[in-house]
Amino acid sequence: MRTDIDHLPAAKQRELERIVEVIFEEFRDAIGNATGPRKGARILKIVLFGSHARGDWVDAPLSANQYKSDYDILIIVSQKELTDRAAYWAKAEERLIRAYTIEKTLRTPVNFIVHSLHEVNDGLAHGRVFFMEVAKDGVALYEADDRELHEPKPKTPQQALAAAKEYFEEGFPSAMKRFDFAKFGIGKGYLKDSAFDLHQTAERLYSCLLLTLTFYAPYNHNIAFLRSLAEGLDRRLYGIWPETTRRERAMFQKLKEAYTKARYSRHYRISAEELAWLGERVEELGRVVHQVCSERIAELEATAGK
Repeated sequence: MRTDIDHLPAAKQRELERIVEVIFEEFRDAIGNATGPRKGARILKIVLFGSHARGDWVDAPLSANQYKSDYDILIIVSQKELTDRAAYWAKAEERLIRAYTIEKTLRTPVNFIVHSLHEVNDGLAHGRVFFMEVAKDGVALYEADDRELHEPKPKTPQQALAAAKEYFEEGFPSAMKRFDFAKFGIGKGYLKDSAFDLHQTAERLYSCLLLTLTFYAPYNHNIAFLRSLAEGLDRRLYGIWPETTRRERAMFQKLKEAYTKARYSRHYRISAEELAWLGERVEELGRVVHQVCSERIAELEATAGK
């Protein structure tokens, strides 16, 4: 795996150095004075993947309603227990979000996922496209040692087609079922419940697309992160959420927050008009996801000779 980031501007290189520092600082705090099995807890690798690793990132300003690439990072840890996001990584995620949105010490948003070394190597052994592309294009920002990841074993054309069809045929109807719940709730005036159902629709649509195209989706309810991964796969997705105005950006944030606040916060407020706007955008997301996934399955069918 490559270890240099010389293809990135100096400012981005400095940002990534700071991101690695934050990850380690919060990881040390999270494991504390570990005992027992946790005593050997370690970060084995921190890998930059996606557009910034490949060199095809886009840095357009959000105010121009154009796509802006995030930093995508994979943290590989020594034990599966350490992948628990709430227990070990919530503060790191919070600090990185704050650095971008409030403190402005980062000019690029950061998304990270955490997997054990066993999970990554298992993904490579089962031909999961996501892990194969990380192994091929990723750049190690930190390595505890220079052990290489396992050799990828791509799926056969027939296996890839069967997996993609299974993910799509299960995931897309599941997403649209929640969309039906949202529409019913809006009609009944169940506004907060409908906001949650729209969130679940978006989450499931993004996961469906990621699974169909790469055979992998992170176990994460953050639709901003899932959106970033999905938009990196097909640019038709990034125009779905207008970001020309502050209100439009706030609307996506309100949908993102619905996962917890619409269920648990008595202060969460959303209007029927806002739900109608979000519903239109989620419906468009469903249309594009269906199109992109259908095209991918058709390509796999052609390759498999079906």
